[in-house]
Amino acid sequence: MGRPSPPTPLLSVLPSSSGLGLATVQDLIKDNAYVAILDLSPPPDGKLASSHDQRCIFIKTDITKHDDVQGAVTRTVEWTKETGAVLGGVVNCAGIGRPELVIGSKARPHSMKSWELTMAINLTGTFNLTRLTLQHLVKVPPEEGEDGERGVVIFVSSVSAYEGQAGQTAYAASKGAIRAMTLPMARDLARHHIRVVTIAPSPFTTPLTDQFSEKVRENMAKSGLLYPKRYGIPKEFAATVRWVLECAYVNGESIRLTGGSRVPASL
Repeated sequence: MGRPSPPTPLLSVLPSSSGLGLATVQDLIKDNAYVAILDLSPPPDGKLASSHDQRCIFIKTDITKHDDVQGAVTRTVEWTKETGAVLGGVVNCAGIGRPELVIGSKARPHSMKSWELTMAINLTGTFNLTRLTLQHLVKVPPEEGEDGERGVVIFVSSVSAYEGQAGQTAYAASKGAIRAMTLPMARDLARHHIRVVTIAPSPFTTPLTDQFSEKVRENMAKSGLLYPKRYGIPKEFAATVRWVLECAYVNGESIRLTGGSRVPASL
């Protein structure tokens, strides 16, 4: 953030129906940021105040398709010129998680289609959107002050990158790769005065965790949660994004957002 005038738009890929991405948008636009939402579906009616319409643009995007992502980035840059805002970074919130054992029933091996889709969305989509955004971000004028920052890249990993459960091999691999590329990318971009930070949340109350069975919820509460004994809520994730944006000294790190919890080997 840091630019008092004009406000900084964040180029954001979001699960816009609800969840962490939408909470991040809601928080940022309250602070007069401009936000581009890239997703297959727009935010549901009533989730964003009508007064914020001029500071929020939805661009239908399939994160797995290069031409879609390229077009969305181009449109976002055009939009910044139309509004007079300054491109300030990218928040990568797109992701899926489909549990599947490496060897399932009747010795059936893990589906390659499932593996490739997980990688296409969680990892390749994240990297592609980021690299295409960066070619514009490195050209924006630096902020005033000693640091001369140009922007921030925020990745979303997962505690599964540290302690994935049985059935999470593909998901953990994708999120572990995001965690692994944080520091080298921060080193790449240091000369451009752009920070790279990853947030690794534990389960949050999102449409994904809403699908958990009552038994899974009970087992998680007994064996995995520390304090508070609940899942994280989206506004706590949004608050962490805000802290990353505002604290110029956080860079090249993966930050666990877990309430001290640890994920058991299985639920």
